[in-house]
Order: sequence, then structure tokens, then C-alpha cells
Amino acid sequence: MATQHDIVKNVLSQYGKTYAEEAGIKLANRPSPLYELSVLTMLLSARISGHIALSAGRELFKAGFRTPARMADATWQERVDALGRGHYRRYDERTATMLGDGAELIQDRWRGDLRAIRGAKLRDDLTQIPGIGPTGSDIFCREVQEVWPELRPFVDQRARRGAEALDLPTDPEKLQGLVDDSDLTRFIDGLVRITLDEHAAQKITESKA
Repeated sequence: MATQHDIVKNVLSQYGKTYAEEAGIKLANRPSPLYELSVLTMLLSARISGHIALSAGRELFKAGFRTPARMADATWQERVDALGRGHYRRYDERTATMLGDGAELIQDRWRGDLRAIRGAKLRDDLTQIPGIGPTGSDIFCREVQEVWPELRPFVDQRARRGAEALDLPTDPEKLQGLVDDSDLTRFIDGLVRITLDEHAAQKITESKA
């Protein structure tokens, strides 16, 4: 059976990729990548598979919609078309509208720069963006801790369920202590991915690193 050390290494090697990375976001504490993360967060918040949400995000970014100004300037149909290319069809029309509304709000309220929401009211501010509720706020915080270290260790409920399935501690500080700081976000996202694959926990806990 795998030791705790093995389990952590297996999570990182097999599931340790952030959602931002998978969507092609080069996350940094700059306006454009932070905005891209907010778009991905909104897409992941819908009742649709994570795979499709990631694909839709990549198509939106490929189309050049990487800033709130560019998203707001795009036509509604251009946003729908990009979502469709990512197979995000079930909610494409509603989502296209929310993307436009959210871009305008971010421009008007925070001058297009989400660094303005960094601070004590972060979670409340995030839920002002159309399509981002409490679950979306968790997703954003989980990813952005990579570049906003004051949030570390941010471990949401889904990541805790992944830790529990692997018999790892669910306390955020104890989970943080299992990895280097540079691997923390990848590890937490790996725990989330564990919850999405019914065979993952068994595979991780039964194999040595």
C-alpha cells in the first residue's frame, strides 16, 4: 500500500495540473490573466462538465477575448460562436450575455483590473460578477492563491472531500505542510480532480510513487 508520501507524489504526478494551466492561462498578478481566470471561473461554475468549460475557455481566449475591454467590444454572436466551438452549447446564449455584462461591470467598477478586489472583501466582490456565486468564488480563490500568497492555504470543500477520500488530513494548514509552496495549488486542484473520477482514490492509494 502507498504511504502518505507516495499518495501526495501520486496526486501531483497524475492529477497535479491547475485548471488555469489547462485552460492556457499563464496566471500572474496582472489584469489580463486575472480577468481570464474570472472567465474560466464563470464557465466552471455552470452545470456542465469541467472538460467542456475548459474547452470553451480556450476558445474564448483563442478568439482574443482576454481582457474585459475586448470581451465587451465583441458582439454577442461572436461570444456565442466561441462558446460553441468549445462545445459549450447548453448555456451558450445565457453565458454569452453574462460574459458581456461581467466585462462591463469589471471595467466600470474596477477599471478593468481585478487586482482592485484583492483584500478582505474578495469573496463578496467576486459574487458581484454575473455567473460567479459562492462555488465560483471558491474556484477563483483556489486558483489565484498561486499568485496571491496571502490566501494560502485555500482549500475548498471539494478539495477537502478529495483529501478525505485519500485518508489525508483535511485541515488546510496540514495539507499545506505536505507539499512545497510551489506545488500547493497543483496539489489542491489534484485533490479536486480526485473527486471527479470514481476510481482515482483507489488508484492513488494502492500504488507506490
